[in-house]
Amino acid sequence: MGAHALDKDLEELAVSARAALVREIEASGAWAADPVWRDVFAAVPRHLFVPYYYVGVLGGYERRWGEHPDPQARERWMKGAYADEPLATRLRDGQLLSSSSQPSLMALMLAALGVEDGDRVLEIGAGSGYNAALLAHRLGDDDLVTTIDLEPEITESARRHLDTARYHPVVVTGDGARGVPERAPFDRIIATCALPSIPRAWLDQCRPGGRILTPLATGLVLLTVGEGGQAEGRFLDSPAYFVPLRGGGPSDAEPAGLGAVPRRGREDDLFRFLFALTRGSLDPQEAYALWEREGRPRRDRYGITVTGEGEWAWLDDPEGPYAWPLPG
Repeated sequence: MGAHALDKDLEELAVSARAALVREIEASGAWAADPVWRDVFAAVPRHLFVPYYYVGVLGGYERRWGEHPDPQARERWMKGAYADEPLATRLRDGQLLSSSSQPSLMALMLAALGVEDGDRVLEIGAGSGYNAALLAHRLGDDDLVTTIDLEPEITESARRHLDTARYHPVVVTGDGARGVPERAPFDRIIATCALPSIPRAWLDQCRPGGRILTPLATGLVLLTVGEGGQAEGRFLDSPAYFVPLRGGGPSDAEPAGLGAVPRRGREDDLFRFLFALTRGSLDPQEAYALWEREGRPRRDRYGITVTGEGEWAWLDDPEGPYAWPLPG
C-alpha cells in the first residue's frame, strides 16, 4: 500500500469490515470443527493480499484498487476485500488465472484440515498469499508453512503481500503436482486449485497419519495417508469450484454430453458432481440412473481410495459395488 494506506477512515473501515466478515463466517458454521480459526481470521488483514482485484461487470471485468485517487472508489475496494466472496486477482486475455478464494470456504477447508501445533503444511496454489498467512498465523512459525505456484508472477506478488503483512512462509515457484520434496515430509497438504486425480508426489511427501485436502470434481476430498503411499477418505458435504492447476495435467472441464439426461439432472449440482467424478466410466444416462436409484446422494457419501495400483472413487463403501477409476 502507498499514500492512502494510512487514511484513518479507510483503516477504521478495514477493522469494522473484517469484524463483520468474521461474524458472517461464524454464523455459517464454517469453522465449527476447529474454532481456533476465528481469532486467526480476525487477526490477518485480507485487504493487504488484494491491493487490487477484478469484479465482473456487463461485458467483462472492472478493476478495483486501493490506490485509486477517488476516496469512494477506495472505500468500495476495501468493502469488497472483506466481502465473503472469491475475488479475481489475475486475468490473462479475459481468462481467470488466480483468485482469492471465498473466505468462508477457506475457513471450512482449514478447519477440516485439522492443523495442530507444530504441523508442517504444504499449500498447493499460492494465490494472493492470504491462505498461507492464515496458516502461518495459526501455527505461529512461518517456517512450518510452504506454498507453491507455477506462475512466477503469482509467487512474486504473494511473497510481496506476505511481506507487507509481516508473514514469511516459504514461497516456491514450481509445479504443484510435484509437491516440494526438499521441504517434506509434511503433516498436512491443502490444495486451492482443481485437479482430476491425486498426484502420487503428495502421498510420498505426506507422513503416515497426515491429511490431504484437495478440490476434485467440484467437491473437496479429505484423505488420511497410510503406510506405503496409500490414502483414503471421503468428500466434505460442501461444493467447491476452483481455478484448475496449471502444469498438473487436464482438469475437470464443464461436463459435456448431458443432452440425453432429464433437465432435473442436468441442472442439479449433485448430479453434475457425480458425472464429473465418474467421467470416462459412466455415460450420462448410466450416471443419471445410478443417481436416481441411490436417492440422489450428497457429496459426503462419496470417497476416494489411492493405492500403488491406482486411484478410484466410490459411493458409500470403498469395497462396495460402486467404484470408478480416476485418471492416472
